Amino acid sequence: MNNARYPAHTDAGAELTALMLDIFRANGALLAAGDRLVAPLGLTSARWQVLGSIALADHALPVAHLARVMGLSRQAVQRVVNDLEGQGLVAFEPNPHHKRAQLVVMTDKGREAYEAASAREAPWSNALAEGLTAEEIAAARRVVIALSRRLEDHP
Repeated sequence: MNNARYPAHTDAGAELTALMLDIFRANGALLAAGDRLVAPLGLTSARWQVLGSIALADHALPVAHLARVMGLSRQAVQRVVNDLEGQGLVAFEPNPHHKRAQLVVMTDKGREAYEAASAREAPWSNALAEGLTAEEIAAARRVVIALSRRLEDHP
């Protein structure tokens, strides 16, 4: 990469800065496309993401743990969980380990919504992956995961 745009950066630092800007743009596009994909189901990308975190967890978690898994603030996830509860997609259950931090569980209606979103996501994701190899995608994931871990370790 030409370091003229980032003269104080090493070559790797300049590439990483460019990658971060690309990730920001991709995130915005991904959220907008996700919103369009699940809007007919009464969901948003944020609601779909929270439902996914609940569905993929090994056991019921409180909001703070969901937020940690998602890399978001507890307050942001709490707002979405409250919206989902208002829609009847999740419910709160007592947490035997913490009296105030209730567990968030998906209702049958929530499970149906998540399964419907997943059914829309698979062909969409497959179409987006066209022209890319699984190995290329895995390499990109490794870089993003490494970056995420470094940011968690050294904010």
